[in-house]
Amino acid sequence: MTSELSILAADAQVASRDMVNLSTAKKNKILLAMADALDAARPALLRANALDIDAAKTASLSPALIDRLTLNDSRITAMINGIRFVASLPDPIGKRLSKRIPANGLTIEKRRVPIGVIAIIYEARPNVTADAAVLCIKTSNAVILRGGKEALHSNRAIADAMTAGGVAAGLPRHALQLIQTTDRAAVGELVKMDDRIDLVIPRGGESLIRAVVEQSRVPVLKHYKGVCHIFVNKDADLDRAIPLIENAKCQRPATCNALETLLVHKDVAATFLPKLRDLAARRHIQIRADKPSRAIIPEFDAATEDDWSAEYQDLILAVRVVPNLNKAVEHINRYGSRHSDAILTASASDAKKFLQRVDSAAVYVNASTRFTDGGEFGMGAEMGISTDKFHARGPVGLEELTSYKYLIRGDYASRA
Repeated sequence: MTSELSILAADAQVASRDMVNLSTAKKNKILLAMADALDAARPALLRANALDIDAAKTASLSPALIDRLTLNDSRITAMINGIRFVASLPDPIGKRLSKRIPANGLTIEKRRVPIGVIAIIYEARPNVTADAAVLCIKTSNAVILRGGKEALHSNRAIADAMTAGGVAAGLPRHALQLIQTTDRAAVGELVKMDDRIDLVIPRGGESLIRAVVEQSRVPVLKHYKGVCHIFVNKDADLDRAIPLIENAKCQRPATCNALETLLVHKDVAATFLPKLRDLAARRHIQIRADKPSRAIIPEFDAATEDDWSAEYQDLILAVRVVPNLNKAVEHINRYGSRHSDAILTASASDAKKFLQRVDSAAVYVNASTRFTDGGEFGMGAEMGISTDKFHARGPVGLEELTSYKYLIRGDYASRA
């Protein structure tokens, strides 16, 4: 396997050097051809996905995981529209970030450039195959994709269609490659190829990401778990809060931006928690609550310490009553994953404090955490949600997949 992966990575490195020669117009033409190829391949994509779904059901995978794995006509359309939208976005490559002429007389420019070869390691969601490919190609990077075994047929069908469409339109061969083996050892080998791969982005469960970080010799852009919070402040509109919480928890509970812990100000707990109980009954949400919450609603299950840092990715919600804004912020910064957190409030000063003090990639006022998404942020497709602070944070779009270099011009200059 080492030889096979080494050849694949070497081919990607060669392709990455060809990618820098592509104009914006050429890259956009390639992306639009990829979108058309996916559109034409709909029947093949659905047949391939059906094989993966059948295998997932046979293996008794969770309903949440099967939902993430499933392709249907509307999700394929969303992939295609995402590709076309990325094609319409400004190209960050070559953008001048700064220009200066210091005392030595040199002209020094700082411009965006591709990273080079990016390896994406991901689980379950076949749409990541398309998202990762188009973002890397738009930014003149070569990409190596390694999806999970549960989506192998779907990933292969998507990658084959996009590669065929892209190469026909001028994409350098090997700029987009999918690792075919499902052997876990392949990941360990891939992330040690620091002479050929410039960045690794793992996208999946916490165990996958930690395994990649522990093994990798290549820089890793991490997408750790999403323990997302909403704090219902004492002056929140409680009736409007309920549908927002329903959206954050129930729209797609298996996503990383879904609500996992709800914090409620003690002054409104007696009024608000019965409304939450009704929502939970209607949407079949299991509530795991602290003692003050259960004093108001005894039928809530008792929370444990582990619940405060749990990413359920299911219809389970941890609930805690807090005495004030400061304690809500303290809880979020202690137990959260620096992903997405929100406050519901009518107070501009409390909103400002929450925005300043919560140390997360995306911090909201009166909005669902489900908005943390490249598409919703106007970035088109995304590579994932980075919970790092360096070098990218939040949705990873085009600009986050670039580096920069300095271009210096002189007139036969020598340093004094």
